[in-house]
Amino acid sequence: MSDFDETVTSAVERVIPSVVNISEVKLIRDAYLRVHPVPGVGSGFVIDGDGGILTNAHVIMGSRKITVTLEDGRSFEGTVRGLDTIMDLAVIQIDASDLPVPEMAEGNNLKIGQMAIAIGSPLGLVGGPTVTAGVISALNRSIQTEVTFMEGLIQTDAAINPGNSGGPLINSKGVVMGINSAIIPFAQGIGFAIPIQPAMWIAKQLIEHGEVVRPWIAINAVDVNPKLVAYYNLPVDKGVAITNVVPGSEAERSGVEAGDILVGIDDTDINNVRDLIKVINKHEAGDSIVMEVYKGRERVRLKTVLEKAPSMRPQVPV
Repeated sequence: MSDFDETVTSAVERVIPSVVNISEVKLIRDAYLRVHPVPGVGSGFVIDGDGGILTNAHVIMGSRKITVTLEDGRSFEGTVRGLDTIMDLAVIQIDASDLPVPEMAEGNNLKIGQMAIAIGSPLGLVGGPTVTAGVISALNRSIQTEVTFMEGLIQTDAAINPGNSGGPLINSKGVVMGINSAIIPFAQGIGFAIPIQPAMWIAKQLIEHGEVVRPWIAINAVDVNPKLVAYYNLPVDKGVAITNVVPGSEAERSGVEAGDILVGIDDTDINNVRDLIKVINKHEAGDSIVMEVYKGRERVRLKTVLEKAPSMRPQVPV
């Protein structure tokens, strides 16, 4: 075998024993309101030797029954430990022990052009996991999904097909760099993975709390844009226009009102909602922050406390 062959096969052999196939059944209503069971497939990998499996939230969301099949052929019924729709991650628990756990990358030292190997169970094909190889095409990519805005993603040209979601993206040494998460339909060679460090942080939150505890300013807001500036004669052309403040919240008690323009937090400029999310996510619930806000044409500083964001747990299907 060539050096390339040796590298890929050696890396894959280290990780494949920890990769699982996830099959699930969802109940779907047709146009006549009749309920039909619809099977689906996805991938995942072991993160805890005592049966913890990491996968994508969309793989198992709304499922009535989850079956996890290990690389050695054993199958177990899976239960959901926690699910996060914001970063599209979920943890499943199976009744098994002494499972192989792959090595996880500890630092964010990825480089564009380095080898990337995707492992998963595309289309639920018989015969074990499927392997595709490519490179890291870009870093810190952002995409808009139907549910949320995802950022900090790894872009790769390693083929990620339906069913690959939830499987690991590994480097040439068999170390997990990320979790295969999304593809752009009809695009060639464009796949995305969530870096393993934030994915494992979320997994820990899901295991401990059943959800991810995120900080939150209790407001609804939109980006300031030229139309808003012209219509309302706003004093700034960048920032976040607050459209609603949750009654009784810390934000309301601090003096924030609908119609205010948020332009900064703790001396960091806020040019749009994306900036706001990035800054808030660097804090924890309970932290104090100072907001720079325009009330009319007066710029004021308001101190508030970040609250725990409302739960993003989906409703159990009925």
